[in-house]
Amino acid sequence: MTSAAQRPIDATLLGGVRTPGSVHTASGGRLGVRHEDRIELHDRTAFLAGGPSLLHSLALPCPARATPLPDGTVVAAESARIRAVGADGRTRWALPHPVWRHSSRDPRPPGAPVVSPDGRLVCAVVPALEPDTEECVYVRDTLLLLDAATGAVLAERPVGPVASDLTGTWHPDGHLMALSCWTACASWTTWWVEPRHDGLHIRGGVGMHEIVGFLPGTTRALTLRRAEHIAVNDDRDELAAHDAASDEQTALFDLSALAPDAGNDEFTAACLLDDAHVLVAGRIFPRGRPPATRHWLCDARTLAPLGRLRYPRRVGTTVTALGDGTWLTRHGDELHHWALPPTLRPAGRA
Repeated sequence: MTSAAQRPIDATLLGGVRTPGSVHTASGGRLGVRHEDRIELHDRTAFLAGGPSLLHSLALPCPARATPLPDGTVVAAESARIRAVGADGRTRWALPHPVWRHSSRDPRPPGAPVVSPDGRLVCAVVPALEPDTEECVYVRDTLLLLDAATGAVLAERPVGPVASDLTGTWHPDGHLMALSCWTACASWTTWWVEPRHDGLHIRGGVGMHEIVGFLPGTTRALTLRRAEHIAVNDDRDELAAHDAASDEQTALFDLSALAPDAGNDEFTAACLLDDAHVLVAGRIFPRGRPPATRHWLCDARTLAPLGRLRYPRRVGTTVTALGDGTWLTRHGDELHHWALPPTLRPAGRA
């Protein structure tokens, strides 16, 4: 008898395009495509149809991490500043900060600025130095709330880590955001951050988990924990749900139930497809056979597994949810656009 976790679910292929750049969603029906030396903004429908779609392209240095605003402006985090670049390529404002910590590669920010749904506010994390010292001593990073139009700092506060990776997302109604920072030897820390007239307020959070997204119409946040082996018995892969209003965990699913070999298989990413479904991506390592990529579908409210997605094309572990129940996968330079089978699509969606 097939378990729920291994029940096959046939993904529907909607189309495919070729692009070497990494793809992410942008507001206003657009897609951002990041190349090594630039970011391109495309009309999403035309891009996925394989037709002329480029709206404009902006040159950006390789280490920069960028997020488009609804008006076509791009807010970029760079090694020693945050700046807004208009569609004409001109810098609208720039906010300098200490250089990100040096490593074996060029200094680079840990993540892109996080823009509110209405495009008016930007949250960004910047490094901070110990004041009044001759040596360059880094202390806890600083979370900034910026006016997207002017770059003015509306609020700021220190956060826990000295981050080397960062993920952030706003609640769809714009009243709350989730910020996840990864620090070496300490894993992820996620906070629920509420911008108020008197500053940025931390309403709670969770350790060892990275934000996946907020369920629309609720205060529930989904998070992913990966086995990082940084502490004794720290080998758990989990999908969890939290009420960001009460800071309570409301659901938890041990992802080892999906893995044929829980001790070796790994879970790399999760994304919210719609208000009913979460896609979990990972790799399995069967004995005597090459590693294989697997995608599973889980219920977004209970986190229970619904089955394993079956594709007619090869896919990787990189998944881009488009916010309408469809998603993109990548294999080499090939992007494929997928939908759930009609029986699983929310009512009213073709």
